[in-house]
Amino acid sequence: MIAIRSLQIAAAVLALLLPGAALAELRVVVTSKPIHSLVSSVMAGVAEPDLLVDGTASPHSYAMKPSDARKVQNAQVLFRVSEEFEPFTAKLVATLPSSVQVVSLVVAPGLKRLPIRKGGALEEDDHEHSRDHHPHHRDADEHATYDPHVWLDPENAKAMVSHIADMLTRLAPENAAIFRANAEAEIARISALSEELQRDLASVSAKPFLVHHDAVQYFERRYGLAAAGSVTLSPDIPPSGKRLQELRKTLVSSGAVCVFIEPYDSPRVAEVLVEGTPARIGTLDPEGRKLTPGPDLYHSLMRNLASDFKSCLAGS
Repeated sequence: MIAIRSLQIAAAVLALLLPGAALAELRVVVTSKPIHSLVSSVMAGVAEPDLLVDGTASPHSYAMKPSDARKVQNAQVLFRVSEEFEPFTAKLVATLPSSVQVVSLVVAPGLKRLPIRKGGALEEDDHEHSRDHHPHHRDADEHATYDPHVWLDPENAKAMVSHIADMLTRLAPENAAIFRANAEAEIARISALSEELQRDLASVSAKPFLVHHDAVQYFERRYGLAAAGSVTLSPDIPPSGKRLQELRKTLVSSGAVCVFIEPYDSPRVAEVLVEGTPARIGTLDPEGRKLTPGPDLYHSLMRNLASDFKSCLAGS
């Protein structure tokens, strides 16, 4: 922790030593809270990025306001996860002037993407498959077969931080030293965070569970958690009766101890699944919808996920 603090102090000192650079206008817009947190950390001491999807809104279903469009039109760079995660950006990006650089962090060098899970209780519901709910993609690298919740693996978050620093350095090379120092400090913080979460989750890693929306597999795989199935691949499409029957069988046969929903989801489906069983209902917030934006949000989001997993799986 001393080393991390030293890196943070070094970045702050650089910002003070380069007042002209720190005051240079830098117009950065970020789509969603988790990556806004990472961009904010890299930009500390230089400027603060604007956030589009604020409050309790979800990037999956966000409807842009005219003020959002104006904000992005006037930006120098727009950071997003991907068109898959933030489908509202598809039309937005098509209308942006060439002066706005669009950076999709899902293709950051070193980032490892996982395919959307298929098979058994993680397979797509026939009811879902009949609906065209996946957007068509502009980039082959953002194909819908990949799970876009990439920030939930800290190793991916570190890759994104490095890529963010590189992109900002190209945009404002006069601040390169600050961006690099901030990125190194944030990467060190994320490494320490991951080690902390590994220790915290070790005692519940073998306990099976179901999730309402299959959005946390990066976190599960990094920390060895035991997902037995998901209710739906799309948070906006309710499961069919057939799907619920299959999941009920999975819950019982796997011995799942929890069914996790997300904030602002109706608990009704989870209540139907756990009725008459010892399984509990828990809540996970992988997008940080309940959190206040800022450079510490990513760390709060990950610690909250670990705490919520552990609390329900351990029965405390």
